Amino acid sequence: MRRSNAGTLGRKMDSIKLHFRQNSPRRSNLFSRNLKNAINTTKSNILIFALITVTLALFCYVFVPSTVYRNPAKRKFRIVIDGGSTGTRIHVFEYVIRVGVPSFDFGENGLGSMRVNPGLSSFTQDPEGAGGSLGELVQFGKKGVPTEYWGETEILLMATAGMRMLDLGVQARILESCRKFLRDSGFKFQDDWASVISGSDEGVYAWVAANYALGTYGGDPLNTTGIIELGGASAQVTFISSELIPSEFSHIVKIGNITYNLYSHSLLQFGQNVAFDLLRESLVSRSPDSDAATEYLEREKLLDPCTPSGYSHSMKPGTLSPGSTAERSKYPSALQPRGNFSECRSAALMLLQKGKERCTYQHCYIGSTFIPKFQGS
Repeated sequence: MRRSNAGTLGRKMDSIKLHFRQNSPRRSNLFSRNLKNAINTTKSNILIFALITVTLALFCYVFVPSTVYRNPAKRKFRIVIDGGSTGTRIHVFEYVIRVGVPSFDFGENGLGSMRVNPGLSSFTQDPEGAGGSLGELVQFGKKGVPTEYWGETEILLMATAGMRMLDLGVQARILESCRKFLRDSGFKFQDDWASVISGSDEGVYAWVAANYALGTYGGDPLNTTGIIELGGASAQVTFISSELIPSEFSHIVKIGNITYNLYSHSLLQFGQNVAFDLLRESLVSRSPDSDAATEYLEREKLLDPCTPSGYSHSMKPGTLSPGSTAERSKYPSALQPRGNFSECRSAALMLLQKGKERCTYQHCYIGSTFIPKFQGS
């Protein structure tokens, strides 16, 4: 359930070197082919947790001031709040600076995380109440950080696709409510440390974390691995390409003498939860008259091919796409689970091709979105 999820990355990445402590899992072992045979379930969970924390550490290093390099032997803590579409998560981690390089402890005693529901994007009707939803998370952070370190421990809030989908005015009010709460949290905080990050930056961070875990980050670009990161409201696609990439999709990441030319794009509304809502809406839209849709559905009982037969789930309108909740609430139980893979795949492909007639690029494999040729794994 933990998922981690900016523009300065390309300029600062070459100065970032992450090192594990001796008692931490070695990165070359992460995601190895014989992982299941080599370690037990507990160690496997620690490794996955380590991958998440690498991403959070990179988040922090983009924003953390240069003053963290002073007093290199000092014990340090950092806190990142991930404002996701389906919930808000806090990640607390500890590290030390040795000879100007951060050393992270990925053992069970060096990390802490928890999540609360609903996500920040659910506060559209009460933006001023969003800050209060962070209370339990901040208290968790205080339990993980010794009291004497509170005042020097930076706390950052980074919101993702759920917030990107909101009207900018509502988005700003929710952020301001969160900033007000974090100013009084007892931790070190600045207003610009609470923001909504772009989808492409979210994809770049996930790509760096995955390739760091695989041991390919810092090596030959052709040996790197592309990623598809599926969230609740959006899906990020990031990989290496040798094609000329339009500026809005291009991200240059440098580490040492290696330069990575990344394609990164966030497919808003193609996250798991929102995409499922869109699928239901597309099935409902088959009715001949939208004004008579409810009556039509009651009579026809349309089939849902993507939900297993016999499965019952809540059809309450979600909070991920506020603009369409009223529309979705018309059809609380009309779709009947069918569980047909072929039909589900066809329905999903229809959604992915929506808007393709507006494509102005050479390659538009998903709607009107430019996607270049892929390189790497």
